Amino acid sequence: MQGSRPIWKYWLPVLLWMAAIFAGSSPLLSSERTSRVIGPFLRWLKPDISDLAVQRVQLGVRKCGHLTEYAVLSMLLWRAIGRSRPFCEKSRNGFALGWAFLGSTLYAVSDEVHQSLVSSRFGSAWDVATDAVGAALGLALIRYRNRRPRPRHSDSQSR
Repeated sequence: MQGSRPIWKYWLPVLLWMAAIFAGSSPLLSSERTSRVIGPFLRWLKPDISDLAVQRVQLGVRKCGHLTEYAVLSMLLWRAIGRSRPFCEKSRNGFALGWAFLGSTLYAVSDEVHQSLVSSRFGSAWDVATDAVGAALGLALIRYRNRRPRPRHSDSQSR
């Protein structure tokens, strides 16, 4: 089909990232497992660190993980939606941004439902809120990047 875009090229990274998030919602990245790595590392860096400080750092690392994974998901969704034929004309006016945010947030809800079904995990509305903030931050980065003026290339550089 001449002129058609390979949609899978844009949607495959979204699906792979969603699969990575799903895998992380298994016991593999539970707080019990990650604390086995973060706690000893912190104690190696600072042997006199308190248990409370270790718990706070672990919580911070885990929440930063939520923010980051959903920022990436929202950016991948924005790209896929913006490059898909039915939406490509509307992507510049915020249409793709809105759908990317909604898709990321709905996936966050489904991820927390999944975690509530795993025996060593539990679902949390706070994590959904953190994920939604991460998605919004990712989309804000896109908006910021797209608003900056692009540098002009001189004729001598383009040759």
